[in-house]
Amino acid sequence: MSATGEDSSPIALLLGINEHPVAGFFLLYLVITVLTILVYQLGFAKKLPLLKSAVIYILLILGCFPLTFFGIGLPVAEGLLCAAAVLIIYKIRLHQSKKNKAEHL
Repeated sequence: MSATGEDSSPIALLLGINEHPVAGFFLLYLVITVLTILVYQLGFAKKLPLLKSAVIYILLILGCFPLTFFGIGLPVAEGLLCAAAVLIIYKIRLHQSKKNKAEHL
């Protein structure tokens, strides 16, 4: 079975999942893992001890493997990209708000 434009997500096709399935899969896995870590850092991460952080990141990396299977046909990477964009905008606005509040005091 090969991936075609009808049944694959746009990012999966962009990464070449239909020409080179194995390399495309691992590139998609890398993209999903990086975006998941970015979304975690921007939205949910707190200061934790080193061992607890290591456990969280290991589980995050392992959890991205099944997401990659879904990401071939569903827009998982696209959704993570949108979530990262929203969180980046939120962090920028929060920083600007805190900066303005500090100037007015």
